[in-house]
Amino acid sequence: QVQLVESGGGLVQAGGSLRLSCVASGRTFGPYTMGWFRQAPGKEREFVAGISSSGGRTDVVDFVKGRFTVSRDSAKNTVYLQMDSLKPEDTAVYYCGQCILNTGPSIPRAPNLYTYWGQGTQVTVSS
Repeated sequence: QVQLVESGGGLVQAGGSLRLSCVASGRTFGPYTMGWFRQAPGKEREFVAGISSSGGRTDVVDFVKGRFTVSRDSAKNTVYLQMDSLKPEDTAVYYCGQCILNTGPSIPRAPNLYTYWGQGTQVTVSS
């Protein structure tokens, strides 16, 4: 089993920054593609950013591009999401997921392609 634990969420004013961390433990069997998702009340979980197993490729959705950056430290089994210039519409619970499927060079955006999930961390951006 794999355990994912997110941290770093909180309350921040619009324009502020947060850095989320996701630590993987358990039977990780080496690095896998990792994704960050978010879910606001009444909405479906949506892809925000992802990073390949090697860290050489990333994918960031347009609505956070230029503001959010995804990175990983494989030696620490940790994935990060640096969030800058936060907006009230970024308010959501943020989750990290691990994709153990072979998806080739692409970073999947569909939540159902991710096998393991963390418990989520709340991010609230006030206006």
